[in-house]
This record gives sequence, structure tokens and C-alpha cells, in this order.
Amino acid sequence: MVREYGPFVGAANINGVTHDGQRVWAATGSMVIALDPDSGEVTRTLDCAGHAGTAFDGKHLYQIAEARIDKIDPATGDVVASIPAPGEGGDSGLAWAEGSLWVGQYRDRKIHRVDPATGAVLRTIESNRFVTGVSWVDGELWHGTWEGDESELRHIDPDSGTVLERLEMPPGIGVSGLESDGGDLFYCGGGSSGKIRAVRRSKGARP
Repeated sequence: MVREYGPFVGAANINGVTHDGQRVWAATGSMVIALDPDSGEVTRTLDCAGHAGTAFDGKHLYQIAEARIDKIDPATGDVVASIPAPGEGGDSGLAWAEGSLWVGQYRDRKIHRVDPATGAVLRTIESNRFVTGVSWVDGELWHGTWEGDESELRHIDPDSGTVLERLEMPPGIGVSGLESDGGDLFYCGGGSSGKIRAVRRSKGARP
């Protein structure tokens, strides 16, 4: 673990997490905040629902809010479109890659590839653990797990779901949202701790 941020004023939970190339965005329930990862300061606050995963496509934020996924203009906080979430309220992580949204299903232990325009499920990947945050980096699919006091970051084969690498978190530290900075760091939501943690992505972690 490299660094911890938070807890933040007015943010009891950290649900989804994403990165726009400069800032870390985090869904906290009743709002979405933007964080400067160098200073740790909150630089933006959007007044919009953020109940689970968050993603960024290079222009817009996508945010799971109850049983839908909102497409949000990050400059204004306006919701410009919405699609149904595949889990109908049981959704967890959210990522953007290859022109699609990738949506984690917590208790169903699945990750769905979803059409961002219609919400149609294009394919499904099975996991053998609860799925929290989801992230793609360097062509690798990673997801967080959180069961009881045990939490991990898992690199899985996107076709078979086979675990290729795993990074164990210290006991009692959970992972809700998950996103890469595009380099060697993951930003992990800490759920009810109200914290965001930066974790270094290491090659050759045990499968």
C-alpha cells in the first residue's frame, strides 16, 4: 500500500472509484468527488447519486445509481443519459474498456460487458469470489473481492475467469471501487472506512 486518502467531509462511504488521467473520482452515495492524488485535496464535488461503481470513457463519467447507470458530464454534473444496470440494483464495480462498460455483480460473482448506449449485456465472465471494483489496465482485467475480513485484487483471464495474479490486502481492509491510474497504481475504495487507498500493481503476484 502506497498511500491513504480520507475520510472526506460529507462522505461516509467510498463506493465506486475511477481515474481521468489526472484526478481520482469517487462515488460516496449522495455525491461524486474529485481528488488530487498528489495533494489529497478534494477539487470538485458533483451533486449526483453514486451508489456503486464509477467509470470514465475519456469524456464522460459513468455512475451506478441504484438500478441504473448514469452518463454524467464531469464539468457540470448533469446526467446526459441513463441505461438500466444489468444487476437491477445488485451491481458493484464499473470500468470502461474497448468501447464498452464492464459491470461487476457482487453476490452473483460475475462481470458483464455492457453496451453503453442500450445497457444490453454482450458477454459475461464468471468469478469464484464476490466481485467489487472492476478495472482494465494494459489489456489486463482486474477486479476486487471482499468477503468478510478478506479482500484481494485479482487479475483474471477475461475469457475463462481463471485467476492469473492476486494481491492480498491486509486483514480488515476491504476493496469496494477499483481503478488503475494507467500506470503501476490502483486506487481502491475502502467502503465504510471512507478512505481511498493507492496500491502498487506488482507483476508476478501469486496466482
